[in-house]
Amino acid sequence: MIAVGRLFRARGIRGELTGEIYSSQPGRAEKLKDVVLELADGKTRPSQVEEIWWHSGRPVFKFVGIDSMTDAEAWAGADVLVADSEREMPEEGAYSHADLIDCALWNRDVKVGVVRRVEDYGGGPLLEIRLEDGRDVLVPFSRAICKEIDVATKNIRAELPEGLLEK
Repeated sequence: MIAVGRLFRARGIRGELTGEIYSSQPGRAEKLKDVVLELADGKTRPSQVEEIWWHSGRPVFKFVGIDSMTDAEAWAGADVLVADSEREMPEEGAYSHADLIDCALWNRDVKVGVVRRVEDYGGGPLLEIRLEDGRDVLVPFSRAICKEIDVATKNIRAELPEGLLEK
């Protein structure tokens, strides 16, 4: 199973949840059908996507059998998983958000942190990096900065701009 998204919080009284999809491919969320919801404590729930609609640039999920706000609140923070066989592969030279999450970020030869998520606000993706000291920083995901990307070994070698990691 591979994570293709994350749920944030309950929305409304119908059992809907706001979330995010780890893909920049248009229509990826709408293609989700059979998924597994997984909480950080390991609790899982096989589910089917009943409906997805968009609000303020974020997908709103409705799952079969999650029909109230209370039901939905129990799954806030869950990862949305699909079978690896259902994974959509990115184009040559592109990377899925799921592939980038948990990659170590190296500034030249020094490990500075780990990719926690990929933020995409329309201007170019940003990697949210949890630094070794526990702080989070955003690093532009561009060829000018991220020089080598090896998702197989979960390593990104970068040349970070001066001052980016300063407190």
